[in-house]
Amino acid sequence: MSVRLSLIQMRHRDNVGGNVDAAVDRIKRVVAEAGADADAAGEGHIVCLPELFAGEYPCQSEDHRQFDLAEPIPGPTTDRLSRLAAELSVVIVVPVFERRAPGLYHNAAAVIDADGSIAGISRKMHVPDDPLYYEKFYFTPGDAAAGDAAVGEEHSGCCTGGFNVIATRYAKLGVGICWDQWFPEAARLWALGGAEILLYPSAIGWVDLDKADSGAATLETWQITLRSHAVANGLFVVAANRVGVEGRLEFWGRSMVVGPHGQVMAEAADCEESVVTAELELEAIDLTRRVWPFLRDRRVDAYGGLGKRWIE
Repeated sequence: MSVRLSLIQMRHRDNVGGNVDAAVDRIKRVVAEAGADADAAGEGHIVCLPELFAGEYPCQSEDHRQFDLAEPIPGPTTDRLSRLAAELSVVIVVPVFERRAPGLYHNAAAVIDADGSIAGISRKMHVPDDPLYYEKFYFTPGDAAAGDAAVGEEHSGCCTGGFNVIATRYAKLGVGICWDQWFPEAARLWALGGAEILLYPSAIGWVDLDKADSGAATLETWQITLRSHAVANGLFVVAANRVGVEGRLEFWGRSMVVGPHGQVMAEAADCEESVVTAELELEAIDLTRRVWPFLRDRRVDAYGGLGKRWIE
């Protein structure tokens, strides 16, 4: 099956609701451009937005007022994009600053299916606490127990938790959020759960003082990490990143689509808004794993140590 995948690389807008308005406009445009060709080919369309896209990245300081930006799922942002998904018959990955309950907040992504329903919610599992990325102040990690139960099972309806695989009309998705993309264990769990595409909505960039010294190396390390997940697991890996300067952070863009052999299929520039689109042939997953049978040759009887923090 062929799936068209589009990554919306966006910068922050100061006007109220401007980010969501811009996302709606871009999604409409990219689906319209696919147009009759996509319909004739019978392919589905999946669109992914960047991490916390609906507003300015809120975690450069520890400020209780930022919690006022949070919303439930379903809520205003997902409701609007659910209507759009149903109108266009497109799957949309919608990152949200989620207010799950009083005092309980997540960095989350709702996956809206092509009929407008919420197919599942992924909540960021690995929450950083770095300079200008003070996310532990705001976000509770996702629910590992729900994710563990999900691995290896078929899913339908709204599933939440850790490394859950979310079934949509067009593909089975594993959705991590930014810092999640650095952990090979997470990518492997999504692969073992049947994910065909790993999607990483991101807000990754340079701190102003570090760009000159280590900026190029950091960007290259990120790209290598994404490509290595694709190779090790024999599937598609994509990242939709923010772009632009917010405070002391410069988000580097470079949203990219990587194929099962680790090949870069499409990539955005590092300083401008853009849409990255690629055609994914899902049959390539099986063909790749026949050539590189890493899943066949895994020694699952010998990896008990992975459940430990450190091996003395």
